[in-house]
Amino acid sequence: MTHDSDTTPAQPFGPDFQADPHAVFARLREKGSAHRIVLPDGAPVWLVTHERDVRRGLADPRFSVDKQHSGNGFKGFSLPPALDANLLNLDAGDHLRLRRLVAQGFTPRHVDGMRNHIQSAVDTFVRRLLGRLDADGQADLVAEFAKPLPLKVIGDLFVVPAEEQGLFSEWISGMLSPTSGDELVRSIGKIHQYLVDLVASRRANPGDDILSGLIAARDEDDRLTEDELVSLAFLILGAGSENVQHQISNAIVTLLDYPDQLSELREKPELLPAAVEELLRYAHPNLSAIRRFPTEPVDIGDVRIPAGDTVLFSLASAHRDPARYPEPDRFDIHRIDKDHLALGHGLHYCLGAALARTQITLALDALLRRLPGLRLACAAEDVRWRTTFRFRAPHDLPVILDQGGPTATV
Repeated sequence: MTHDSDTTPAQPFGPDFQADPHAVFARLREKGSAHRIVLPDGAPVWLVTHERDVRRGLADPRFSVDKQHSGNGFKGFSLPPALDANLLNLDAGDHLRLRRLVAQGFTPRHVDGMRNHIQSAVDTFVRRLLGRLDADGQADLVAEFAKPLPLKVIGDLFVVPAEEQGLFSEWISGMLSPTSGDELVRSIGKIHQYLVDLVASRRANPGDDILSGLIAARDEDDRLTEDELVSLAFLILGAGSENVQHQISNAIVTLLDYPDQLSELREKPELLPAAVEELLRYAHPNLSAIRRFPTEPVDIGDVRIPAGDTVLFSLASAHRDPARYPEPDRFDIHRIDKDHLALGHGLHYCLGAALARTQITLALDALLRRLPGLRLACAAEDVRWRTTFRFRAPHDLPVILDQGGPTATV
């Protein structure tokens, strides 16, 4: 067993990674499963790349998400306490306590009851996409469809005014992929103040919504702290919109890159649920799960990871691991093994998994069925990607409706 502490850490997130993250992960997988690397900011971490070890690690209680177990001063986004006490930073006891407070609003049965509302939102933004076409029949699918759709769905759950949903999304983007340290600090500050004000406003005028229910659990039953209340709102609003936006965008890029399978989906829409699972494996935007900290030394492959070190489990690498998925770099809507890690595994399985699947499925169904002439307005290699060690998704996605093809329907 090796500790690997005397070797120079790899720096995998350079230009090659920006161009093709999957090629970089493939090279790392060939060398082993656990790699001592540094992040772009110079922070040392371990990156785990083999599917078997990623799956095991995500369900292993020895890997804590609580930063108090960090032995190297990990700070991450350096969030204020009112944003930091969220489910992604809490282990079993507190995590389950808070999860139970909101889980009822995200069960498959409850989401099924929201289906008509989600479909209405999809219809609204299909019309918006068509209404924003320029003289050449082009529009940005991210700005006009993929971004506002989940914002409206999750924003309506919290009764966030429509005019404020876009601002919140911009602040989340500024936090996740800032152009400077000042933008990061400014975005976090804006998010913090907005949510504190939103809670105060809803506390003064409660309604029949998730946030009002959480406030009642805080004020009447004392089942969570004020920081936990604001942090839950932060996580649900942020993750619930950002991840779905990126998955829809990535899915469209993928489907347009595989025209034969795209045509088959249009002819056989009953295949769409299976296609969504394959898209979650093949084109999931989150490259790694949230960082963990071993509470004791843990062996992965022939490497021993010390307690307190920061560990990233690479979802993107796991999903392209040939030891698990035959021809993993091939998108295949008929793939038999549909078990992926895109929505988590173990304790931190995504609370909003049913809601995310429903939004993605209804969105793709509408785009494929009602916009039959949809295609990229640029070469695939010219799509502008936002790529960090955390996620990869199009910055924008110029599309065109082929006026020579079938007529789009609204």
